[in-house]
Amino acid sequence: MSRFKKAGQVDSLAGFRTEKKEPTVPHGLLKAARKSGQLNLSGRGLTEVPQNVYRLNVDTPEEAQQDVSFGASDRWWEQTDLTKLLLSSNQLTQLSDDIRLLPALTTLDLHDNQLSSVPSALGELQELQQLRLSHNQLTSLPAEVCTLKNLCSLTLQKNLLESLPEELGQLENLTQLDLSNNHLKGLPSSLGSLTCLQTLNLSHNKLSCLPDSVAQLTSVKLLDCSNNQLTDIPASISEMIALEQLYLRHNKLRLLPKLPAPALKDVYVGNNQIEQLDAENLACLTAISFLELRDNKIQTLPEQITLLSTLTRLDLTNNDIGTLPASLSLLPNLKVLLLEGNPLRGIRRDLLTKGTNELLKYLRGRIKEEPEKADDGQTAMTLPSQARVNVHNIKTLKLVEYSEKQADHIPDELFDAAAGESVTTVNFSKNQLTSIPPRLVEFLSSLSDINLGFNRLTCFSPDVCKFPKLTHIDLRNNQLSDLPSDMKNLTKLRSIILSCNRFKSFPEVLYEIVSLETVLLGNNQVGKVDPHRLIKMVNLSTLDLSNNDLLNIPPELGLCTTLRCLSLDGNPFRTPRAAIVAKGTDAVLEYLRSRIPT
Repeated sequence: MSRFKKAGQVDSLAGFRTEKKEPTVPHGLLKAARKSGQLNLSGRGLTEVPQNVYRLNVDTPEEAQQDVSFGASDRWWEQTDLTKLLLSSNQLTQLSDDIRLLPALTTLDLHDNQLSSVPSALGELQELQQLRLSHNQLTSLPAEVCTLKNLCSLTLQKNLLESLPEELGQLENLTQLDLSNNHLKGLPSSLGSLTCLQTLNLSHNKLSCLPDSVAQLTSVKLLDCSNNQLTDIPASISEMIALEQLYLRHNKLRLLPKLPAPALKDVYVGNNQIEQLDAENLACLTAISFLELRDNKIQTLPEQITLLSTLTRLDLTNNDIGTLPASLSLLPNLKVLLLEGNPLRGIRRDLLTKGTNELLKYLRGRIKEEPEKADDGQTAMTLPSQARVNVHNIKTLKLVEYSEKQADHIPDELFDAAAGESVTTVNFSKNQLTSIPPRLVEFLSSLSDINLGFNRLTCFSPDVCKFPKLTHIDLRNNQLSDLPSDMKNLTKLRSIILSCNRFKSFPEVLYEIVSLETVLLGNNQVGKVDPHRLIKMVNLSTLDLSNNDLLNIPPELGLCTTLRCLSLDGNPFRTPRAAIVAKGTDAVLEYLRSRIPT
């Protein structure tokens, strides 16, 4: 008993009593931060920022107060001002005004915390270039943040913002602004003053209109207004001369907006209430490459669809289209036409499953009279060697075409006729080629588009990897199983079509071509992709992996936030379920992100 009594003299509940301790940061981290100017405290479970972090460049370090000798690498008095502070994925509920004690900060990352507000003292960090506040609980933004003249990137997605300060327009050097997934019902008119802005994400808010001042955003290349309540788009958007990509999915638009922006290439207007396509509005799309109109109520396509001469991909999935105009087949660059979910009459179902080329071929057959047929035959003035050469196309369109001949080689007279011309496009599709014509290198300095689809190629010539201006390659329906590593030299390549080949994995070299925007790999035998490398393909917006051998879809693929069109149907994976895949790209990516282990 005495033993227990003795023990009782000690506070037996001491182990259950917790004292509030100030969170600490390992001494070694602080010491390293004084040398490098960078401090990463992400994911440490912090509920507040330790005081010694704020005072890192103010207080004398502990080692200076000890009787020690300093080597050349330990001279604390030569410390570097903190320029980068990462505090993401913690449990911070507030940020102290003492943040002003770090005036040299250029990057401050506070995303994925529990902040309901940020102090006005942030306005004193005049060197700040990147401010990340996404995935918090912010209901407002202090006007002082808008005085940060050097700020280039401001990310505020996934908060509770209902409005923005009118002073927002003072951020004159801002190039990236992400306001997605908030509760915004309106935008300040000063938004138009952000003349350096290149990327503006307004998706998943409650906007019913856009301010006319968006016309002043003449540097914006990507504007995302998806998942709002927009019923109209201001005509002034035509003054956004740099605009290349416009996302208007999941709104309340009844008409295709008039969009005469001269550089506009990709327009996504799916999941609206569009019932008809106005010919005048179509004519405005002078540079369009990808037009998405899926999940609307479109009943007919006007004959003026032929005005979209630059169109390469047209998505009309899930509309009310009953018939197709034969003139659709006259679109010279159309590569992908999606029509699933329409009540089409007069077109056999099996024809729709054979793909775009067969469908366009069928539509061409319905055109009663080809306008150029009168010129097709040889005349008394036609030289025998010119019968297979369209000199007009070569000289005016800079196009060398020799397709649908079922030939096993390309005639030399074709290359001879193109000598000295700055040929930009070559079409050798639908032949029996087993190798790439060696004389193709004669167009080395000018060629930008190569179509070698529907041949018998088993390997890709390294010579093609030397074309500095190449932006598009069509290699569909060949017998390719690999691509040469030298393809990484094609630094301007934007799209590659590899459908219906023999690839068993995602071609390694494609991960290294950062310029790629479109990769079509459907109908191969691809068994896996590396999401961590896909994330680094920062321009990739369209990825087709349909009808392959993917047994599982890595959740990290959901982090590829640049993807706007991801096709996964026809693979043997179990998750995500077919019902989720059917909802489209956004739903699939959101599902995958929810499966990432935390």
